Amino acid sequence: MALSAVIVDDEQLARDELSYLLKSVDDVSIVAQGHNGLEAVNLVKEHSPDILFLDVQMPGLDGFGVIKKLIDKKVPLPQIIFGTAFDQYAVKAFEVNAIDYLLKPFDKKRVQQAIEKARKRIQTPAAASNEKLDSLVKMLEAQKPQNTKVLLRSAGRLYLVDQKDVCFASIEDGIISVVATTHEGQSNCRTLEELLEGLDPDMFWRAHRSFVVNINRIKEVVPWFKSSYQLRMDDRKQTEIPVSRAQTRRLRELFGL
Repeated sequence: MALSAVIVDDEQLARDELSYLLKSVDDVSIVAQGHNGLEAVNLVKEHSPDILFLDVQMPGLDGFGVIKKLIDKKVPLPQIIFGTAFDQYAVKAFEVNAIDYLLKPFDKKRVQQAIEKARKRIQTPAAASNEKLDSLVKMLEAQKPQNTKVLLRSAGRLYLVDQKDVCFASIEDGIISVVATTHEGQSNCRTLEELLEGLDPDMFWRAHRSFVVNINRIKEVVPWFKSSYQLRMDDRKQTEIPVSRAQTRRLRELFGL
């Protein structure tokens, strides 16, 4: 039986390595490749592959976040084969839930074994597979430490900034700029949605399609034209950020306006 496969990994080298190894496996066709979690969700919806080779650690939406989003959206899940650098707890979780995984660097024999397992599981009822994956995601989320840092690029250097010190982020011409207490720079994320996936939802709010703000860093709510508002932030420039009409209700809920 011919199987279709999608590969998603943020490292080009890992994608190339896996593609090369899969060429030696009969009846497996790679229909698409992606390099982040959001692409993984979209590629599964678009191609409905039999197998998804999915990297665990990706910036923004990671591999477990991809599964959670697919389950939440009720998208039929392919057979999932996770790729991971060695993590003792993650490997144990995979084994407990009978979910297959490949350790990096990939091994040809191990890839072939994973494909054969996937062939056999194609006949498994989807609900049972979904329950195992849902259980895996919950198990790992309970143990996953909260990432409190945001990576910024500035003047050729990379800085790790505490989320609480981030004032706001904006996007223009596909480039995301982040303003924090000590640094200003660009994010490696490609969209504000991807950036938000790694931020504390209790702290950050998308006030406008082009702006994400730290609720705790809003200095003043300024009434604007036609019952609209702007937010004056507490950065050095006291930047004023528009609140979209769609988010005005949320603003009122946040501050009891």
